[in-house]
Amino acid sequence: MTQRITHIFSVAAVIMAAAMLSLQSCDDSDKKVGPDIGERDSLPTLQTLGVSTLISDSGIIRYKMIAEEWCIYDKKEPQYWSFMKGLFIETFDKSFQAEAFISSDTAYNFYNQGLWELHGRVLAKNVKGETFKTTLLYWDTRAHRIYSPAYMEIDGETQQLSGYDFSSNEQMTDYIIHSSKGRFPLEDNSPTPQPDPNLMAEQENTATNGE
Repeated sequence: MTQRITHIFSVAAVIMAAAMLSLQSCDDSDKKVGPDIGERDSLPTLQTLGVSTLISDSGIIRYKMIAEEWCIYDKKEPQYWSFMKGLFIETFDKSFQAEAFISSDTAYNFYNQGLWELHGRVLAKNVKGETFKTTLLYWDTRAHRIYSPAYMEIDGETQQLSGYDFSSNEQMTDYIIHSSKGRFPLEDNSPTPQPDPNLMAEQENTATNGE
């Protein structure tokens, strides 16, 4: 079987060589030159369409990534992945139950720096059910930090916030936002009113005199 395959490749090589010699013998006016594709590093080394993959961490599936298009540019500096037609990442707990997600119109992953950059309509939801809306978001996987200098809206069950210079942990459960405004729950911290002993004594005397 191996000798037969080798023979087939040998015949194909002879045919290709003859074809090349035939083309070279033609007049220069018959030659067709393809368009210049530009610099090699301007093209992705890998392009994948219709991506849906699970990502594990320490042997446990923790993320699901969905993208219409995924391109890898490893000839550029810095090297990166691009998701020009949108990205959706969902996180799971140890029981493989969905607990949070993040999505954007466009995303870049500078994997050597451990940095994600999300653009467009960026939407995220944490485990507490709070939603985050912005147009620019950074995820530093090495520092375990998520941040954004852009305008951010946060919508929760008990409060609504908006502002700039957002910074949080990776779970987006412990965060700060500057120049914020919004609606906050009010807590009644006033002391419980105590009865006036003098007023109580007067009321008792009045009741006694009325008998």
